[in-house]
Amino acid sequence: MRTSVLVIGGGASGLIAAGSCANEGVETLVLERNEKPARKVMITGKGRCNVTNNCTSLQELISNVPRNGRFLYGAFSRFMPADVIDFFESRGVELKTERGNRVFPVSDSAADIVDALHGYAKSRARIMHGRAKELLINDGRVAGVRTEEGEEIFAEKVIVATGGMSYPGTGSTGDGYELARQAGHKITEIVPSLVPLEIHEGFCSDLMGLSLRNTTIRVVDTESGKTVYTDFGEMLFTHFGVSGPMILSASAHMRSMKSGKYKIYIDLKPALTAEQLDARILRDFSENTNKNFINALNLLLPKKLVPVIVKLSKIGLTTKVNQITKEQRRALAELLKGMCITVTGFRPIAEAIITSGGVDVSQINPKTMESKLVEGLYFAGEVIDADAYTGGFNLQIAFSTGRLAGLSAAGSIIENRESCYE
Repeated sequence: MRTSVLVIGGGASGLIAAGSCANEGVETLVLERNEKPARKVMITGKGRCNVTNNCTSLQELISNVPRNGRFLYGAFSRFMPADVIDFFESRGVELKTERGNRVFPVSDSAADIVDALHGYAKSRARIMHGRAKELLINDGRVAGVRTEEGEEIFAEKVIVATGGMSYPGTGSTGDGYELARQAGHKITEIVPSLVPLEIHEGFCSDLMGLSLRNTTIRVVDTESGKTVYTDFGEMLFTHFGVSGPMILSASAHMRSMKSGKYKIYIDLKPALTAEQLDARILRDFSENTNKNFINALNLLLPKKLVPVIVKLSKIGLTTKVNQITKEQRRALAELLKGMCITVTGFRPIAEAIITSGGVDVSQINPKTMESKLVEGLYFAGEVIDADAYTGGFNLQIAFSTGRLAGLSAAGSIIENRESCYE
């Protein structure tokens, strides 16, 4: 079988790459291992699909990509969030912008995004079910792939858009890394990102299911003593530790993970200074002066959190409020402004939203997404070593790199054809 451009992977980056390429009049084939394409897109944003982030500046976009953001300058500048929004709305998908500039379909259904992507690709390109196992490379130039069944598909250009290793049930099992290695590419360490965290302190399991809103966290690297991340928003206690939007974003800043390297300080009352909080506690205590300590915090904290704070405060739970000293009260305020938990590790990569690590960007041309090692080989999406925070930024990476790879592959073929006629 022959085609001009072969796209390996029918996810977000692969479908937009295929459609962009075929739209230039270049024969394009998508090789997708699943029966249905874009399975991972279907589960993003808890099935609502946070399709992009409606930020307006290129610098803001790059600042939300802590891993190799500058590498994406060319891809982002050619396909910004406004372009993504126009892409879907011009195909009948009405979008809305929510808190944090997160963009979702008005229908709150990821299926609408998948249908638009699938329709864009299949109206211009062919989509074939199969799994690529080996790149065909001749004299430093890609020539196609050999599938799992042994079939050879020859192509002038090959775009690897296979995703990472998160949510393997959707087909992201690291195939692209092996294909890249066959071409001589370096693969940086593969670790989970935007992933829940396992915590040492046992009280997290006691708090399982408790969601804290309007809370601040500060992540400290215990080896350097430096604060590596701060955030304000929502987090969730689980049986293994913590999760939620702030925690997922915090995980993107935790490099060279090992047990005890990172501590998280939770400010349960960020709207109050330590002095203001002490005054608030004093007022509550004055109204409950003859009560036991454990019964005097119900207006200050969620019910589930009260026994944990009491234990951490080291004030006896049956201590009468009027017996609590000024020093104990101020220590309680400090605890509420900085409850500490110790990170022991990431949850398994299968539970991560995205994969951190991948094809080394130093070996990819940022202006085209083409390999610097093998002519005609391109990369797009999560297989590349670039990842971002939550909020639609990772799908934006997929769309921007996919479109650039597709247009670059098509442009190279068209240019070669035109030169043959000169």
